[in-house]
Amino acid sequence: MHLKSLFVAGLTAISVALSSTAMAKTTITIGMQLEPPNLDPTSGAAAAIDEVVYANVFEGLTRYQADGSIVPALAKSWDISSDGLVYTFTLHSGVTFHDGSAFDADDVKFSLDRARADDSTNAQKRLFTGIQSVEVITPQTVRVTLTAPDGGFITNLAWGDAVILAPESVDLAKTAPIGTGPFQFSKWMQGDRVELVKNPNYWGNPVALDRAVFKFIADPTAAFAAMMAGDIDAFPGYPAPETLPQFEADPRFQVMVGSTEGETILSTNNKSEKLRDIRVRKAIAHAINRQAIIEGVMFGYGTPIGTHFAPHHPDYVDLTDQSAYDPAQSRALLKEALKDAGAENLTLSLKLPPPSYARRGGEIIAAQLREVGISTVIENLEWAQWLEQVFRGKDYDLTIVSHTEPMDIGIYANPDYYFQYDSAEFQSLMDQLKIASAPDQRSALLAKAQRRIADDYVNGFLFQLARTGVANAKIKGLWTNAPTQANDLTAVRWAE
Repeated sequence: MHLKSLFVAGLTAISVALSSTAMAKTTITIGMQLEPPNLDPTSGAAAAIDEVVYANVFEGLTRYQADGSIVPALAKSWDISSDGLVYTFTLHSGVTFHDGSAFDADDVKFSLDRARADDSTNAQKRLFTGIQSVEVITPQTVRVTLTAPDGGFITNLAWGDAVILAPESVDLAKTAPIGTGPFQFSKWMQGDRVELVKNPNYWGNPVALDRAVFKFIADPTAAFAAMMAGDIDAFPGYPAPETLPQFEADPRFQVMVGSTEGETILSTNNKSEKLRDIRVRKAIAHAINRQAIIEGVMFGYGTPIGTHFAPHHPDYVDLTDQSAYDPAQSRALLKEALKDAGAENLTLSLKLPPPSYARRGGEIIAAQLREVGISTVIENLEWAQWLEQVFRGKDYDLTIVSHTEPMDIGIYANPDYYFQYDSAEFQSLMDQLKIASAPDQRSALLAKAQRRIADDYVNGFLFQLARTGVANAKIKGLWTNAPTQANDLTAVRWAE
């Protein structure tokens, strides 16, 4: 009787273990505050696009890892000529797109030529302007020749803007993307979610998840409720940092606080009639109390910045004192500028996109500007409106946004970029940086570049966005830091 009981108990234990294994979760629901305007990272500037498709659906020749390092992706290896001008890439063989078509060097040539074309709509076209030619050598070999050496070229190819698409499916990329990644697109219920499913024919290491849902929840209160109810498994860019202590005290959850590449700035239209005078821009900078914004918007999460560069980067220069909070100096500068312009007051438009750091930050900054005599007219925009009016249309005076692209100080060399800063000196610094290979030389140039835009008070530099995330405690493999704008699910799994 005793032996029989042990036998039955043993069978029960085995059955429970097998049942537990069989029922291990293979689906995940990821929360995102912003819905992407489309799903093609090569023709849109919104970070939310990459947050869905980067490394999941689309892949480039190289890619970012969680620690910020750059590793091979579709390119198995590459050789660089002694003069730094010619890159010869060897591609992985046996790779197919989700529709079954083969990936080869022709697709690489098509994608890079499309990105650098005169009519390119790529938001980071500057990454590709140094390419002189792209040649197909064999189906698995492609040669890229540059006009000048570029020490950052391999890193450029890791951006979401440099992923590889096939010419036969490129027209589908915005709404039904076809890539080479470990997940393939399933459906997009606009206003609600995007669904991905596991790619059964993936060329690389298979993923643990069978299905991933990206659920869009704009309201921070709703995000909190969805996490608490278990409707969302993870919210990597959690928008309500004030509630993080509640999650930290609950063993069902894990709280992840890391760094991002997100320079949060009070973007300024440098060609606006009201903002062309550097004294006005300087007055705005000295009216801003960064720490009050970090406390009021991010509840203490965030690092003050005085230029457009990540504080965790080894070449960062702390220039926050140059635009320190000084309302008296702000009032004096404004009074002088207005007198010379024959004006009595200053009213600026402040157009805000949906993220809570922008909406909350806008109210605080408006109050700070009001204290020194600058009035603002706040207009809350949906993401698509912001992209159309502000980013593309340049119809604004001030806005607040986080620039989450890695090492993106080069955007200040583009006078057509939405804040319309045009400095020959800065452009020269970026040209020199492209051909500089010695680490000391590159560091010196980056320091000069940071100082140049700080000296010109191009924008109001606020804080480096912290990555505050909440997830089910059983989820493993999520990124804590965000070296690029991505919710990379390639290593994500549920613990048994």
